[in-house]
Amino acid sequence: MRVTGTGHASMRIDTAAGSILCDPWVNPAYFASWFPFPDNSQLDWEALGDVDYLYVSHLHRDHFDAAHLKRYVSKKATVLLPEFPTSEMEDEFRELGFTKFLKTRNEEVVELDGGLKVMIQALTSPTDGPIGDSSLWVEYDGIRLLNQNDARPTDLSTFAELGHVHAHLLQFSGAIWYPMVYELPNAAKTAFGKQKRDRQFDRTWRYIDDLKADHVFPIAGPPCFLDDELWQFNDIFGDEGNIFPDQSVFLAEYAKVGGTNGIVLLPGSVSEITTTGASTTHPVPVAEFFANKVAHLEEMRERKRPIIEAEKASWRHPEVDVLKELKRRIEPLLDESIYLAKGVGGPVRFDLVGYDGESVESIVVDFPGKQVRPYADEKVRYRFRTERALVEHLLHIGEVDWVNSLFLSCRFSAARIGQYNEFVYAFFKCLSTERLQYAEGWYDEHERAVDAEDITIGDWVVQRRCPHLKADLSRFGIVDGDQLTCQLHGWRFDLPSGRCLTSVGHKVRAHRVGEEAPQPTS
Repeated sequence: MRVTGTGHASMRIDTAAGSILCDPWVNPAYFASWFPFPDNSQLDWEALGDVDYLYVSHLHRDHFDAAHLKRYVSKKATVLLPEFPTSEMEDEFRELGFTKFLKTRNEEVVELDGGLKVMIQALTSPTDGPIGDSSLWVEYDGIRLLNQNDARPTDLSTFAELGHVHAHLLQFSGAIWYPMVYELPNAAKTAFGKQKRDRQFDRTWRYIDDLKADHVFPIAGPPCFLDDELWQFNDIFGDEGNIFPDQSVFLAEYAKVGGTNGIVLLPGSVSEITTTGASTTHPVPVAEFFANKVAHLEEMRERKRPIIEAEKASWRHPEVDVLKELKRRIEPLLDESIYLAKGVGGPVRFDLVGYDGESVESIVVDFPGKQVRPYADEKVRYRFRTERALVEHLLHIGEVDWVNSLFLSCRFSAARIGQYNEFVYAFFKCLSTERLQYAEGWYDEHERAVDAEDITIGDWVVQRRCPHLKADLSRFGIVDGDQLTCQLHGWRFDLPSGRCLTSVGHKVRAHRVGEEAPQPTS
């Protein structure tokens, strides 16, 4: 089995029975904030796109690059579709000209022509990607590969049970806006960033240890930030709180925990994987490339500057009445929302900075009041500050997912009262009736679900499943004193009270070993 690195989470898998191109991303994403690192734009995409099968793990735009898919990927390719709860991915592929689809069933192995086998595990909570994320398992001639990309399964045993995995490709770096955009003192921002960076690596080690593959490939990050306004987010300043470590940092950190089987894929690297080993060639020496990272980024910044400027010039739509359009689009969704509106529990404010860089229009999405209105000098749960032009553009194109556009762009600042609130971001990911109804149903189902099984961790008896996204705490739970941390997403709980220390709306059931379990209250 041959794996060709094509940048970020993208790769081409070649076997004698067929080829699969995964997650090809080349064009800038999220308001021209994210670019693939290392640069992959100069690969021979005409040849790389001539494949038998195409797999895109989810609709995040650093995985689903519509312009690139339309131009470079053969429309004769069969698209391997995860079993997602909505038809959005298939609909988008059809708009790009793809007509051949294999609709997989979750966690069912499919044998393709020539003995090539695949299985896709789809994750379908509202917090998994844009309504869904997935991982791809591939087997040919006794060689098995797991492309986990940036999916976060609660359990890898489904893959392990299919046989020993020879190549495990997974995310290790950050892919979010926290804590960089929050209005915090620098010391606090660094401390929170370091915590997140450490949790990212801890989660990666746990996945690697669970699967015990012969070879581990760090992929799906980091992006690079080439706009001068965002340049500081690149991990080139010795900042221990930077959440975007690169592949060379992965190798160094992996070595600290005894890892010796890591393989980096640069764009154009080729790894021949067998049952007895892996032989990898690179377009340039890996160590040499990362030693010259700053020069590489600076050259790339100058080359991509016209692209960024052209993108910025397209955002302004002064003809859009922002308040009127927000009311038209969001108020019907607020009327339909029960669980998300209750979960947010308060007003959310948007401060929109005008073209002059000084004037500000403040608009509130009032979740309890089920309305969009001008800000009335009240306390708000969350406050976001961004350019008016960005919101104009979102409304102009009818964007249904502000998380997969505005928020991931990092082109905003944020402040909040109290803990992180996942329902805020879940709602702004679901700005369509189809998405909102799915999310409401998902939260309804999980609110009614009763998790009766308990486990013992240290001196505490706790419910087995994390109340956040049902991760198995027998594997991901760590107890330190009176605190429980679920390493899958880093959520923390105070065990004596059960209270979630990370967000609102979640509580863990727990009691000390030897003590009687508290009776549930109505």
